[in-house]
Amino acid sequence: MSVVAIVGRPNVGKSTLFNRILGRRKAIVDDVSGVTRDRNYGNASWTGREFTLVDTGGLDPTVEEGFFPLIREQAMLAINEADVILFILDTRDGLTPADMEIADVLRRTEKSVIVTANKSEGDRRGMEAAEFFELGLGSVLPVSAIHGAGVAELLEEVVRKLPDAKENTPEEWDIRVAVIGRPNTGKSTLINRLLGEERLLVSEVPGTTMDSVDTLLKHGERSYLLVDTAGVRRRSRIRIDLERHSVTRTISALERCDVCLLLLDSVEGLVEQDIRLAGLAEDRGRGMIIVLNKWDLMEKDHMTFDRMCKDIREQL
Repeated sequence: MSVVAIVGRPNVGKSTLFNRILGRRKAIVDDVSGVTRDRNYGNASWTGREFTLVDTGGLDPTVEEGFFPLIREQAMLAINEADVILFILDTRDGLTPADMEIADVLRRTEKSVIVTANKSEGDRRGMEAAEFFELGLGSVLPVSAIHGAGVAELLEEVVRKLPDAKENTPEEWDIRVAVIGRPNTGKSTLINRLLGEERLLVSEVPGTTMDSVDTLLKHGERSYLLVDTAGVRRRSRIRIDLERHSVTRTISALERCDVCLLLLDSVEGLVEQDIRLAGLAEDRGRGMIIVLNKWDLMEKDHMTFDRMCKDIREQL
């Protein structure tokens, strides 16, 4: 299936457009920059033509601190695999130096780029978008992702630029697997290891994954849909609505999975929050596999594993 990547600076409305095209709220949307950190995938269609849509984190070539270098790496992976790129700009901000740098990156890819002037509302839609012609990337399409204006025309252009339809059938999976656990227990690292690629952003900072991200894994004759979820913290540590929404998305992932992998931190051992997560899975009748991660960091002897298994069984 052809791939369409959505790229642009932080907070220009990429995830809002992603949700608008998919027709459902798959990506978290908030006014805080950097909400989308990993690549987020969804299947979309327009006039009978199907394609995979990829939402990426905000690109800012000028910032090196925090998550931005990792987010930039994830966005570049999406750009490399894309057949068509939607370059999202904000008409309210106008053309910025960061936009110019991103345009230079996209120009070097020699891929089909659709310049999308978001937040274009009312009678001045075309006038507000006009300055983006300066980028030299071709025509500019004004849209309002939040209201839906211009999105149909944008999708017509996407379909027109897609390569000839590939003959492969839509991807399906046999088993849906949710990877759950407290923040920083290694959920994204485990999925990256299974996939053999840096599909998900990995950092030592808890809360790196803010959204549920689906990834298809094929092994032998079976296909697995892996869902890497935001780490669930104790309620007293949830500071902003965004993290509370991530907790909701984790619970939603449990609702739609067949089996879950509950990652425990071997060094810290089983804690109250792990027990709560196991309870959430049990309440929903989901099969559960307990994974003891960071085993290499444990001080252990030949009885450590048996003792830990006994302790887990007694508490769960």
